[in-house]
Parts: sequence; C-alpha cells; structure tokens
Amino acid sequence: MNFENVKTVAVKVLNLEKYGASRSFFSECEALRNVRHRNLIKVLGLCSSIDKHGNDFKALIFEFMPNCSLAAWLHPNANVYMDLSVRSLNLVQRLSIAIDVATALEYLHYHVPTPIVHCDLKPSNVLLDGDITAHAGDFGLARFLVPPETLPSHSLTSIDGIKGSIGYIPPEYGMGGRPSMEGDVYSYGILLLEIFTGVSPTDERLRDGVSLHKHVEIAYPEQVMDIIDTKLFSTANQEANTYASENVFGCLLLVIQCGLLCSKDSPKERITIKDVVKELNSAWKKLLG
Repeated sequence: MNFENVKTVAVKVLNLEKYGASRSFFSECEALRNVRHRNLIKVLGLCSSIDKHGNDFKALIFEFMPNCSLAAWLHPNANVYMDLSVRSLNLVQRLSIAIDVATALEYLHYHVPTPIVHCDLKPSNVLLDGDITAHAGDFGLARFLVPPETLPSHSLTSIDGIKGSIGYIPPEYGMGGRPSMEGDVYSYGILLLEIFTGVSPTDERLRDGVSLHKHVEIAYPEQVMDIIDTKLFSTANQEANTYASENVFGCLLLVIQCGLLCSKDSPKERITIKDVVKELNSAWKKLLG
C-alpha cells in the first residue's frame, strides 16, 4: 500500500463478532477489487490480520470523504456528529448527486465483465467529497450476477441471508427474489425521491401504511411542489424565483417521475438505470434552460 500522497484516509474496521461480518468483508473486497469509476468509493488498501489479543482483525482503507454522507445532509438533526443545521444541498447539487449515483450504478450493471448489484443503496452509503461529488460506497452486500447453475454453494454470490435496509429493499427480495438490477433500481428510486423531498422511507410523517412512493405518487404531478424539500432553495428570494421558474418545475417533474418509475412494486414495470441516466441528464438540461 502506497500512501505517500495521501494526507487523510478513512478506515472501516469490521466488528467480526457480528454475524456475517467476515463474509461482508470478502464481498466488499471482491466487488471493489477490479472496479474503477469516479463515482465509486476508492479502496486504498485492506488489512486482514490478528490483533494483540489473538483475535481476527479485518479493516478496509478508503479515500477520505470530507463532506461525509448524503444522509448527514438530508437529515442533519439525525446526524449529531456533523453540524449541518445551517447548510443544505441546493437543487443543482442534489440533481448532480442523483446523476453521480445513477452513473455509478450504470457502470456496475453494464460496464464491468460480470455485472454487480449493490443491494444496499441508501443515503448513508453515498459519500460526498470536497466538491460534493457523490461516491457510492459500502459494498458489503454486493453480489455478482452470474447464472445460478454456475454458483458453488460457498460462493460470495450466493443469496443466502441477503439483507438490506428497511425502506429501500425491493418487495421481491422479501419474497425470496434473487438480487437483480431491477432491485438496485428500486432502491435508487426511493433514494431519488428522498433526495428531492427530504423525507426518508421510514419517516414518522408516513403513516397508515403510506409508503414514500405512494406519498409522492398522490401529489404527482399537480401538487408536486408541495412535497419538494424547501431547503433545495437557498434564500427566500431564490425560493420565490425558483417556484416561478418553468425550467425548474419541468426539471422536478422529470426527476420525480423518474423516481416513481424506478420504485414501482413490480420489477417488470421499472425503468433501467440506463434510462434513469438519460432522464436525469434531460432534467439537467431543462434546469439549465
């Protein structure tokens, strides 16, 4: 490992007493070993050794992300370790982040020798560098998409015990469905809706069995501005001007529609991540007028 030009790094030490931790370590190493993309977290090294008490020790060393996670920006009150109460991500930054993550997923799904599905996409696994460029991270649950008949029983691509995060797990996973690109797209769709509404899928405001998808769907398209996070707009004057802007309204309609199409219950009804990248780039062009 060469850290000659690296001033600060982030170290992820695994709690090996936690069930599945070792497997998560090897899954993450395997998934990230041969991938290179500007919107994926960069692994600088790893450590698999024995600590001073003779216990197994495993850690991953990543490039440091000075602007923490997307979750810390979207929900600052829930992230007491960072004081972001007076700062927020504006519309341009959020759309840029959404495009960054979609581009990373497109790379994993279509531009590596064996397609990789992330399986745990959520705001806390999206990290932001000094320029607010997004990097998808935490590949502990990642799986390779290979034909089932080619999988040995001990393979890292096995789906035994697959997990995710409540609110972001596609419905079919809960019914024994295999990890898939469509599953990643569902998680991305929920993430996209959360980025622009500021509401997480487990938010207390979502009651009586109403999901984030349903909450947004009810308002789309006529009342879409009623559910948009008002912190997208930096100042009162900018907010007033932005609400009156046809370009911004058209951009947000495209983004929200994209999130709804990604997070449909049926995998067959979801759009692909390739389509997502195209739609969000169209939204970007519309925003810039």
